[in-house]
Amino acid sequence: MVGMSEIETDYLIVGTGCVGMAFADTLVDHCDADVVMIDSHAEPGGHWNDAYPFVTLHQPSSFYGVASTPLGRDRIDTTGLNAGLGELATGAEIQQYFHGVMHDHLLPTGRVRWFPKSVWDRDGGFRSQLTGETHRITARRRIVDTTHLKTTVPSTHTPSFEIDPDARFMPLNDLPKVTEPPAGWVVVGGGKTAMDAVLWLLGAGVDPEAITWIMSRDGWFIPRETVQPGPDRFRQTFTAQALQYEACAAATDVDDLFARLEDGGVLVRLDPSVEPSMFHAPTVSAPELEALRSVRNVVRLGRVTRIGSHEIELTGGTIPTSPDHIHVDCSASAIPKQAPTTIFDGHVITPQTVRAYQPAFSASVLAWIEACVGGGDDAKNALATVVPIPDDRLDWLKLTVANAVNMRAWSEQPEMTRFLDQNRLNGFSRTVRDVDTSDPDNVALLMRMREAVLPGVMNLVKLIGDAEA
Repeated sequence: MVGMSEIETDYLIVGTGCVGMAFADTLVDHCDADVVMIDSHAEPGGHWNDAYPFVTLHQPSSFYGVASTPLGRDRIDTTGLNAGLGELATGAEIQQYFHGVMHDHLLPTGRVRWFPKSVWDRDGGFRSQLTGETHRITARRRIVDTTHLKTTVPSTHTPSFEIDPDARFMPLNDLPKVTEPPAGWVVVGGGKTAMDAVLWLLGAGVDPEAITWIMSRDGWFIPRETVQPGPDRFRQTFTAQALQYEACAAATDVDDLFARLEDGGVLVRLDPSVEPSMFHAPTVSAPELEALRSVRNVVRLGRVTRIGSHEIELTGGTIPTSPDHIHVDCSASAIPKQAPTTIFDGHVITPQTVRAYQPAFSASVLAWIEACVGGGDDAKNALATVVPIPDDRLDWLKLTVANAVNMRAWSEQPEMTRFLDQNRLNGFSRTVRDVDTSDPDNVALLMRMREAVLPGVMNLVKLIGDAEA
């Protein structure tokens, strides 16, 4: 007979992906709370358990993980398309990392209990997928629901289009399993996973002419060279920041803004002749961008509606294919766009990004706010303006404004400023802290950037209003 047990804890954290792990890590380091963590995966790491074998971070490893434990060796890559830039952890490294955080840091505190292979029923309990046992749980303080930022990956994604049984179709997870060359490769999707699929094929020696790349929308990319931590990269990183806010201040409309951002090297695009409408914030190195541009057969006919054995139907037309072509699914949106919700709301905390593109840092900050900021939910939410997950160009403006709102609020809290300065996930803080301030050029660059922020943000607010009018 399947049993039922009663569990009490201070915090129930639903999800042991990056957000849940980063939240738990900072929470247990800043208060004496008891924590229960549950996840349907057998190992911590969330979607990294389902990721494709050649996946890597698109951002430096120093920006990712949990605050207490470094990820990687803080080294510069010396080979490949990321040479000269901060290392990008592989999926396997990240899985091993989160395993270590759970077993070497969280569980040894004696205040964290972990229930893998368990499903939360949202009604006061969770069930083991292996034994069927049900646990009724009482969270004395809060439930931390990390599923709001649920990440989807190709291997667990159901495509939104029809697939003919005779068409060869696979998630990019299966690319390394291919043993015979097909008649050609068709990559479906225009985001990070599609970029990874194309780069993996090119790196394996596939002729660019053998690749067809279907993208419903072109996107803007962030040059990875401009988001590098450490004093050695201070000039390049903070020059880009200054140029960004100066462009924001000078722009007359959204089109003019993105033209200025591109002219300043703040953003780049795949094809200079095609105006992107999407912004999902992938980073790309200059060599990666050059490689991606070698694929000339880019199909821009809208979304795929059907992949047949001899033709692919899209909302804007059809293109030929064959049963001997391999069609690679990269159409999953990593984090689907959804309306923000209140983060600190009674008995529930719903972690969301409070700094653009940084879910790990955001979760760590929110845990610190929960543990260290008094005054109730209003005081906590005042430090936690949601920075929206971007989908289009206007979202870039909105997230930049929200970023600035949070930076201003945090700067007025001395204890929080000290926490941020010491948090390893706050890579740019270390960059500023370690820079040589005896060099007047460095000081001038910092002042240039800081002086551009306020006029830049004020004009962005105006541009958003004009665009939505």
